[in-house]
Amino acid sequence: MTVEEATGGSVRRVPRHVACVMDGNGRWAARRSLPRTSGHRAAETTVIDVIEAARTAGVEWLSLYAFSTENWQRPSTEVDFLMRLVRRVVRKHAPLLHARGIRCRFLGVADPRIPPALTRDFADLMTLTGENRGMTLTVAFDHGGRRDIVAAARSLIRSGVPAEAVDERSFAAHLPFPDTPDVDLVIRTSGEQRISNFMLWQVAYAEWMFPPVLWPDFRAPHFLECLHTYQQRDRRFGGVTPNANGERRP
Repeated sequence: MTVEEATGGSVRRVPRHVACVMDGNGRWAARRSLPRTSGHRAAETTVIDVIEAARTAGVEWLSLYAFSTENWQRPSTEVDFLMRLVRRVVRKHAPLLHARGIRCRFLGVADPRIPPALTRDFADLMTLTGENRGMTLTVAFDHGGRRDIVAAARSLIRSGVPAEAVDERSFAAHLPFPDTPDVDLVIRTSGEQRISNFMLWQVAYAEWMFPPVLWPDFRAPHFLECLHTYQQRDRRFGGVTPNANGERRP
């Protein structure tokens, strides 16, 4: 299904920045009497499918929530598996991402518990794709929205910015990857309805959708249906006159 098919052939603005909370891997595995690690492994297919669907649909920025600062609380065996899995996925798909002209970034990656080899793979992929001008893919790994806000506040203080000079624009300039536009649409799979400390500053005016399908079963048609639903919404940003979907807030 194409975007045109999903929208009934009408031409409407695609959200500029879509973010996905990839939820439901553990429940997917539990329903099949499999270990949680099987759910994480099955999620790889979805990740690649969604990346391609977003790129083809004309989404300019795609952010995926892969590992949070809170996920370190999970059993060490599961965390170790995730570190190995992510490294394999990054190395396996780096050539494809580069060939598609996708610029890759990793948001977070601050905890010393991350294996050095994985940190190097992240850096290598960012270097490889850094000059690409297609869609920007941001993988939030060891990410916490509150931590980013605290870090921005510390950066402002160290920079000696007077309190009266601090506004939203200057504050945002001290966040990681400050060129990242606000999120237009957040998709959280599995039906759970929580923010979970994800890009708290950037999602302030986002539309949210909570499809019940678990992440390993989420595919391009589900993604396109979310885009279609987004296009039916009027985004007022607190005002009374609808703004065009996907357009920047003044």
